[in-house]
Amino acid sequence: MITFLFRTIMYLASAGLGLIVADLVLEGFRIQWDQWWGFVICIVIFAILQSVLSPWIAKLADRYAPVLLGGIGIFSTLIALIVVVLLPIGGLRITDAVGWILGSVIVWIITAIGSVLLPMIFLKRKAQERRGR
Repeated sequence: MITFLFRTIMYLASAGLGLIVADLVLEGFRIQWDQWWGFVICIVIFAILQSVLSPWIAKLADRYAPVLLGGIGIFSTLIALIVVVLLPIGGLRITDAVGWILGSVIVWIITAIGSVLLPMIFLKRKAQERRGR
C-alpha cells in the first residue's frame, strides 16, 4: 500500500512538472496561476486519465492498428489534455495548434522521465538513510 501511494505521488509530481515545463516553453500552453486550485485538480484528473487511457488505447491499437503502438503515450497524453482543458475548473488553457502538439509531446516526455527518475532519486535517498542508521 505504501509503495502504491509513493508511486502515485511520484506520478502526480511528474505530471505537474510536465505541465509546468510545457507552460514555460510554449506560448499557447498556459497554466492559470491565479486559479491554482484548478491547476491542482487538473494535475490529479490528468494523472488519473493518463493511467486509465494508456492501457485502454494500447489494447485498441493492438487489436485494430498495431503500427500505432509506439505512439500510445503521446496519444493518451493528448486525450487527457483535451479532457482537462474542456473541464470548467480552470487552471489550464491551450490556445493554438503548437501548444496542443508540442505540449502533448513535452508533457509526455517529462512525465515519462519523471516517472522513472523521481522514484530512483527518492528511493536511493531512503536507502542511504537506512544504511546510515
